[in-house]
Amino acid sequence: MKTATMPPLRVDPELRQAAEAELHENESLSAFMEAALRESVARRRLQREFVARGLDARERARRDNDWIDADEVHAELQGMLEAARHAQ
Repeated sequence: MKTATMPPLRVDPELRQAAEAELHENESLSAFMEAALRESVARRRLQREFVARGLDARERARRDNDWIDADEVHAELQGMLEAARHAQ
């Protein structure tokens, strides 16, 4: 596969020093930056998919009228918390 270059990245000298301080043995700053970019792309993809699943679940719940009111959930959680406090 043919590679491509990224635009130059201008950063404060302090950030460059901090990044260089975290390099593993024999790791280049370019390799570190590539890994960071890959991780960021993967994290954003996961976040987008997570939100999409949540929106789908919300729509299914609305369509099927299969949901629990937030006040009911809070009340049940409050009861569980109070029971746990009394059990101590």
